[in-house]
Amino acid sequence: MMVGGLFASLGMILASFSTSIIHIYLSTGVITGLGLALNFQPSLIMLNQYFSEKRPLANGLSAAGSPVALCCLSPLGQFFQYQYGWRGGFLILGGILLNCCVCGALMRPLVAPKILKSSLKELEQDNEEGTEKKKPKAKLLDFSVFKDCGFLIYTVAASIMVLGLFVPPVFVVSYAKELGNEDTKSALLLSILGFIDIFARPTCGVIAGLKWVRPRCVYLLSFALIFNGITDLVGSQAKDYGSLVVFCIFFGISYGMVGALQFEVLMAIVGTEKFSSAIGLVLLMEAIAVLVGPPSAGRLLDATHNYMWIFLLAGSEVVLSAVVLATCNFLFIRKDSSESADTLENITVTQVCSKPPDMNDEEEKGAREEQEKETKKEVIKALKEEVEADKEKVEEARPESVTVDSQEVERFLKEPQQNGDMASSPETCL
Repeated sequence: MMVGGLFASLGMILASFSTSIIHIYLSTGVITGLGLALNFQPSLIMLNQYFSEKRPLANGLSAAGSPVALCCLSPLGQFFQYQYGWRGGFLILGGILLNCCVCGALMRPLVAPKILKSSLKELEQDNEEGTEKKKPKAKLLDFSVFKDCGFLIYTVAASIMVLGLFVPPVFVVSYAKELGNEDTKSALLLSILGFIDIFARPTCGVIAGLKWVRPRCVYLLSFALIFNGITDLVGSQAKDYGSLVVFCIFFGISYGMVGALQFEVLMAIVGTEKFSSAIGLVLLMEAIAVLVGPPSAGRLLDATHNYMWIFLLAGSEVVLSAVVLATCNFLFIRKDSSESADTLENITVTQVCSKPPDMNDEEEKGAREEQEKETKKEVIKALKEEVEADKEKVEEARPESVTVDSQEVERFLKEPQQNGDMASSPETCL
């Protein structure tokens, strides 16, 4: 992430010295694009490692940073252009992007929590020595995610989605200028869109974290995509500035929902171990689609000279992606998930100890809990046997000639006895 911040800043600084459009393509497109990629993907991977239970809310809050920049950079870019020119604007943006290095420096590795005490660690080490196997080397890019039907469905739907998702923010300003509005007033539309988006993403993250909603996040994402596509279709009929403002409000809501949910759904599909490879492959496919979507819309605008058609095309593509995602998930994934749930209920201790490499997060979590329970039971059983052995020794040491009065025994049992000091251990207490 810190190297990415340096690349992103360097590209903007070099762009300030450009003498042709090719130089800007290479500096802002290639160098800055590489730097931002090195920032974006690792941040998502770290987020997936930091959070589990409240991950949807964390996704929503972290994704809210994007609309903050969208809300501020549009008027800020206008200000830079008027005050310092486009060269000075690129130079200042390069300085701002250096803060990515600071954000990367704040990312810290997690320390694994101590689950069991020292008395249990020895037992775990013995179990590990008996079942230790040679682990395969970690792959930089795991293509086995393509064997996952859910990942394939998500990748196809996401590729269709980005064909039209980014078209309205690219063309809404020029659309407003076409209707006769001045530059500053037209650029304000992106600020409105970003301001609504700031609140939409965390709110959607809270909703996605609800117990009833979280297992069905894929359908919530499908709803958000349909909402976004219909907004594009209706917004294609805008004829004045007021209607464009209304369009930006609803587009900001739907766009924020998609931004908060798309990576949360991917995390839920592939799990923690394969997420780093999955997000890289998905972003690769989305990048290819982005190279096709907005330029194709621009060519359509050049051919028709009417913004209505590009908004209609974008809305149709987003709605199609929602239909693909929801329909394929309902037909092909629901049965598989129910079967995996039945299998998870029948997991034995032997299966837990020899977990297959393709086990998903839910199975891994259940297996780990079962293993901990079995370990605790073994420790408790050992303590009970030790107590029984001590009782037998006491019985053997008691003289046979000793006679005990029954009333004295009953009184002895009723009186509170003072036990010796004992270290409390939650893992071994009943």
